[in-house]
Amino acid sequence: MSDASRLRVAFLGSPDFAVPTLRALIEAGHEVACVYAQPPRPAGRGKRERPTAVQAAAEAAGIPVRTPRTLRDPEEQAAFAALGLDVAVVVAYGLILPPAVLSAPRLGCVNVHASLLPRWRGAAPIQRAILAGDTETGVTIMQMDAGLDTGAMLLRRAVPIGPETTAAALHDTLATLGAQLIEPTLAGLASGALTATAQPAEGVTYARKLERDEGRLDFSRPAAELERAVRAFDPWPGAFLDLEGERVKVLAARVLKVGALANAPGTVLDHEFTIACGEDALRPTRVQRAGKAPMATEAFLRGLPVAAGTILG
Repeated sequence: MSDASRLRVAFLGSPDFAVPTLRALIEAGHEVACVYAQPPRPAGRGKRERPTAVQAAAEAAGIPVRTPRTLRDPEEQAAFAALGLDVAVVVAYGLILPPAVLSAPRLGCVNVHASLLPRWRGAAPIQRAILAGDTETGVTIMQMDAGLDTGAMLLRRAVPIGPETTAAALHDTLATLGAQLIEPTLAGLASGALTATAQPAEGVTYARKLERDEGRLDFSRPAAELERAVRAFDPWPGAFLDLEGERVKVLAARVLKVGALANAPGTVLDHEFTIACGEDALRPTRVQRAGKAPMATEAFLRGLPVAAGTILG
């Protein structure tokens, strides 16, 4: 990379999803002046403070890291402005950027977002796309403004969502795609060859934050919705059902097209653990009991037989 195309960059991100883009900036030869990440939080059995994936990656690369709890503090804003940035790259940072931060870099702040905007603005675009039955999603890189994922689009690429795509797999695909797109975005932005396009006013949807209890399977819903939930909630919060007071995770399942059933939703229909739903039936194919390893449903039923006619709680 020539000195003329080398940019002075700040990177703002926190989870695993953001790490490939940080590494892409480093490998491209940009000067990453500082990395911002959310503060370390207690984790694990010992509840020891653990840095985010981005902080760990930045420190391993020898890049200075700041972990403010807010960027609204005037001192933090002054420190950010003092970096003398060409651009800031933001990926799943988790904190709101106030106007003083957005306007500090010469080329502004760009955000790598895991959806085809304006669909699925917000916190959980990967999971909401799978839950909704979308057949494609992608990555949009936008020029950030003061709104929530409302900025003008610089670059976007689509990927398919297949009938077996899980949130875990899609997360990795989109993280890699975002990393691939960041260098052409910055090059086009710096040269003026890339023009930002306003997001369409139509087609806006909001991907609200995931809640832990969303993983509970509601068998009054159609089986197709529950199968998507199993894939969307992999790995977190995890889809689950209640069996005789025990929470059992459902790691994979398939839909049986049987139409409307006379059986009450949640009724186990056969010895293969097929479960009646509001429409059609769901058959878990891979499950996990508390404290046990994941297993095929056949193995699960050998250890804990479930009689036909059982109604799940």
